[in-house]
Amino acid sequence: MSSFVDVTITSCTLYRYQIELNPSLPVGKQRIDFRKGLVLEIQLNNHQTAWAEIAPLSGLDINNQELTGFSQESLAEVQSKLQQVLADLIDKPLAILHDMAKQISLPSLAFALSLLHAKLTHKLPIRIVNPQTQSAVVPLLYHGMSTEVITQKLLTQGAINSVKVKVAQTDMVSEIEFIYQVLAIAPQVTLRLDANRGFSPVQAIDFLACLPKHKIEYIEEPCINPSDNMQIYRQLAIKYALDESLNLSQFDLDIALQQPGLGALIIKPMLLGSLEKLQSMISQAHLEGVRCILSSSLEADMGIGDLRLVSQALTPDESPGLDTLSAFTQPILLATSGLSPQLNHQVLQQLIHSDQARDLTKVN
Repeated sequence: MSSFVDVTITSCTLYRYQIELNPSLPVGKQRIDFRKGLVLEIQLNNHQTAWAEIAPLSGLDINNQELTGFSQESLAEVQSKLQQVLADLIDKPLAILHDMAKQISLPSLAFALSLLHAKLTHKLPIRIVNPQTQSAVVPLLYHGMSTEVITQKLLTQGAINSVKVKVAQTDMVSEIEFIYQVLAIAPQVTLRLDANRGFSPVQAIDFLACLPKHKIEYIEEPCINPSDNMQIYRQLAIKYALDESLNLSQFDLDIALQQPGLGALIIKPMLLGSLEKLQSMISQAHLEGVRCILSSSLEADMGIGDLRLVSQALTPDESPGLDTLSAFTQPILLATSGLSPQLNHQVLQQLIHSDQARDLTKVN
């Protein structure tokens, strides 16, 4: 850190985006057909610039119902907080980003601030150094996809060792048939099933008993009541993973790690908080032999690219679950002939700009 003692923040710019999704994407049992978020740009007196996407997984679904089970914060809350604090960052040392990330109670903002700090202090990889694992695609599949789309995802996306399949969304018979269709097309893959708390214990056991057990890595959040998850492990010796549970205020990691059958934590940084918090959670889980897998919260391309680097840094031996970009109709970042991409200002609307002249501009 000594080389960054004299480094200060000279400019902060906040943008907003809204990108249409086609097709719509599943959020638990709900669907969304557009994604909203923010982009925060920080510039330093040593001429470095970094961006971070801030996109809580909240808001309304395609039926104008509130999304449930994911982010506990709204985009409006995050934007309001940034409008309060951005001007105060000007002329402050770079370390203020790290300090604020530890103090802020909004997880998506804490993650973004810690990510910006890590980027600007060169603590994240600049490239993927374990491409066999980190660049392996884990396709996201669910019943209702056409055979053409399934085949395209399974056979044309490079190295595929695992697939993530949404279950407990339609009827059991159709979903079992769908999984066997997937295995027929790509017999080499193993299954990461995701029930989003959609089964009773009896339903989960009946469902899993119809599948080849050796093909199942784990089933995420199988039961409506998470305390029932252990029944599945005791009956079938199939491990379960926790995802939504990690985001609850009453969640106790110490207790969870002692429960029989816990095979993995599905880490969604945008929902959980700072890199420091994630590192602590992952280290604790690894000590108990529990896998940690980085997963997206349906971020746009900027966020997905950063999650791949975070996964390389924190979970280098696990392939992250990041196969959600194909539905985005526009990118935030535009490729250029040079080394660095550029912001796509056709998608981004500037909300705030603050610089050393204390010129604070808000656009409503």
